Amino acid sequence: MEKFGKSQSFKRSEDVRFLTGHGRYVDDIAPDGALHAYVLRSPVAHAEIAKLDVSDAREMPGVHMVVTVEDLVASGMDISMGGTVIKNRDGSKAADPLRPILAQGRVRHVGEPVALIVAETMIEAKDAAEAIVFDFDELPVHMALEAGGEAIHPEAPDNRAFDFGLGNVAETEEAFAKAAKVVSLEVGDNRVIVNAMEPRGAYAEWDGEKLHVAFNGQGVWALKSELAQAFGLPVEQIRVTNPDVGGGFGMKAPGYPEYFAIAFAAKELGRPVRWMSDRTEAMLSDHAGRDLVTLAELAFDADNRILGYRNHTRCNLGAYNSNFGQAIQTALYAKVLTGTYDIKAAYMRVEGFYTNTTQVDAYRGAGRPEAIYTLERIMDRAARELGVDPMELRRINFVQEFPYKTVTGENYDVGDFSRVLAHAEEDADIKGYPARKAASEAQGKLRGLGLCYYIESILGDPAEDVKVEFTEDGGATIYVGTQSNGQGHETVFAKFLSDHTGIPAEKIGFVQGDSDLIPRGGGTGGSRSVTTQATVTLTAVRDMIAGFSEFLAGEMGVDPDEVRFDDEQFRADGSNLHPTMLEAAALAREKGREDLLSWSARTAIDARSYPNGAHFCEVEIDPETGVTQVVKYTVVDDFGNLINPMLAEGQVHGGVVQGLGQALTEHTVYDEDGQLLTATFMDYAMPRAKDSPWIAFDVEPVPSTGNPMGMKGCGEAGTVGSMAAVSNAVQDALWEKGIRQADMPFTPHRVWQMLTNEAIAAE
Repeated sequence: MEKFGKSQSFKRSEDVRFLTGHGRYVDDIAPDGALHAYVLRSPVAHAEIAKLDVSDAREMPGVHMVVTVEDLVASGMDISMGGTVIKNRDGSKAADPLRPILAQGRVRHVGEPVALIVAETMIEAKDAAEAIVFDFDELPVHMALEAGGEAIHPEAPDNRAFDFGLGNVAETEEAFAKAAKVVSLEVGDNRVIVNAMEPRGAYAEWDGEKLHVAFNGQGVWALKSELAQAFGLPVEQIRVTNPDVGGGFGMKAPGYPEYFAIAFAAKELGRPVRWMSDRTEAMLSDHAGRDLVTLAELAFDADNRILGYRNHTRCNLGAYNSNFGQAIQTALYAKVLTGTYDIKAAYMRVEGFYTNTTQVDAYRGAGRPEAIYTLERIMDRAARELGVDPMELRRINFVQEFPYKTVTGENYDVGDFSRVLAHAEEDADIKGYPARKAASEAQGKLRGLGLCYYIESILGDPAEDVKVEFTEDGGATIYVGTQSNGQGHETVFAKFLSDHTGIPAEKIGFVQGDSDLIPRGGGTGGSRSVTTQATVTLTAVRDMIAGFSEFLAGEMGVDPDEVRFDDEQFRADGSNLHPTMLEAAALAREKGREDLLSWSARTAIDARSYPNGAHFCEVEIDPETGVTQVVKYTVVDDFGNLINPMLAEGQVHGGVVQGLGQALTEHTVYDEDGQLLTATFMDYAMPRAKDSPWIAFDVEPVPSTGNPMGMKGCGEAGTVGSMAAVSNAVQDALWEKGIRQADMPFTPHRVWQMLTNEAIAAE
């Protein structure tokens, strides 16, 4: 046992190699002699392909292959990309159009892959792309979140992808009919481009028997299954690996066309093929996030208690369904529609529309933000219209008794929302806010205070796998089914194993992201990693202790039930033998007990966990320029029990800044022809250090009952809370100027326009 015991902050072991340039990212480890692939993409948003002639390109110097969809079809390959499809409100199946690996007959968004050029060098591949004759007849473009316009897919003649509903219509209508007051607000949730630090990339190789694809994703098993289906190969003939990954945020979870296309080329050529996206290519082809508009309504009784909640959301799916698509995400996120509030009736309608843009399904590490953002924005509006303090309105309506089953089917096991809010209120020094506001006004600035109280429902596969092997050099290796994208799993899971076995953390190796070494796993997404992986690791540890106890009982000359393990050593009364776990493994090896040197387990957590917390944000706005600055930010979270508080705080800091980025700087803009106008960092503003104040962080834990460690996921919590907290603060600052509708992003020009237009209207 280390000096300070369990659940203490400690630095990440992987940071040394990352910060010294020793990370092993996919572009660093591509095989020597690998050919380079370049993707020819559609320059227009919607068109029929009139001619695609690649014959000249195939004769260009250094070119080994030019792949089109016809080549894939001729090989017998299944060209359909996976897509998520749900049922409509009437029970019918939602639209399920084909998304081909490479464009077939028509292109439907700028950046859609049309052909893959494989050459000795990237320069030669790009030169060959210039020789391709790609003629097309442009079609009308559909960019609106409404039915109608030129059909992007014949399966969706009005461009409606789905019409989903959740909740009870009759009960909700009854609640609104008897309400003393109804508050409504239309809330915009702007599209964001993910912009992971490391763009997407992959390489593929074929040895004549087995296909290996390495890509920088969020797990290996989904892509392995999809490759098996695409190529008609047994899964045993496919290996998928994830090396170090520089950011995922949901965007890197699904398979993408490039991975299948380079796998085809590698298999046909018998040589490794590598592909790496550049930044503009990523902005055009990566799945984006958000992009929806919601009309939300709350019904209150005379005592300001919520009777019912109703909303109607229109969301953008882009050109295709994805296999991590917004359709299913919206359905799942609607589960937290009622947030932390005791709402007896709720109904949500979500309409998804196809547009001539890239797919929308990544959530910037911000699971469930849409539902919480909308609910917390309308709670802020309701407080203003009802004349109630925003904190008091939340306290009146908080769920008080647990377990609590929401009207949308979630089962909140534990919580103490009022206690968490009170803690945050104290940390944020709300009593001192009037003085800070007066100081801002003295400088000619507008100051606003915003609150968001969020709750998440940790989703994803509830089951996970682990394997622990004792190595001949006197250490151990843990094999995990999750995948780190920068969260610190290498440190956290090795330390967790160390805490429960006494094996020094520095003697524990860490393996992730290899489908040959780890037969199953759920990957990473939805803040599932720590709860599922720690739970299954605990199962494996218990099995190890039981197995070694039985073995050591024979060595000690006692009954197995007399052997105990104290997190450091095995002991039994009357025996002077007290080996550590590593010493027990060494003894087992010496005695030929190979069965004790490898331990595997698979465990499903009993129930979801529900991290929640309060975010307070203060902003200052310069009315002359519209510049908005976040000047004070406070977070108090209920994450249950933590393994490493320092890493949890880092996750929150990063998540909050993501939310600040969407709220203040990030603005994805397409023109009426579907051309992306914000396709470089010259045009798309990511949040920087100057955009963020110091983020005060504390915890108020209420341990979960859904897993034996009492943990709740924390990876996405920062963004879930910050979007609404910043927006409510800006609305608060602008309210006194008569502005009643303020939606993200709050760029200087947009805020200046709001103030100027309101001033003109008042004259």
